[in-house]
Amino acid sequence: MIYKGSCHCGKIAYEVDAEMGEAIECNCSNCSRRGYLLWFLPRSKLTLLTPESGMAHYTFNTHRIRHYFCHTCGSTPFGMGKGKDGAETVAVNLRCLEGIDLKSLKIKHVDGRSL
Repeated sequence: MIYKGSCHCGKIAYEVDAEMGEAIECNCSNCSRRGYLLWFLPRSKLTLLTPESGMAHYTFNTHRIRHYFCHTCGSTPFGMGKGKDGAETVAVNLRCLEGIDLKSLKIKHVDGRSL
């Protein structure tokens, strides 16, 4: 299934082509402050409709994930990095996808503060 996503103002737009999987809710300092509800996928499942040059990103801690955000509205629709196996990965913020019933998702809680 193809899901459309964007930041609040629409300057960052993208599509995800995959079957909905498990959502991750992490309690690390970044995820908890931003209210992330993440879906981790291979990077190849994300198609950017906005050039990466039109986005900003933030890294912290191990600097393995680039958390992208919009210069205009501040929304944080996804992050990109490499998994432990070295594969390119994307972490999509499910709150930025259209038509997702968040209450129906299976959510795995991760203790990121302890990592």
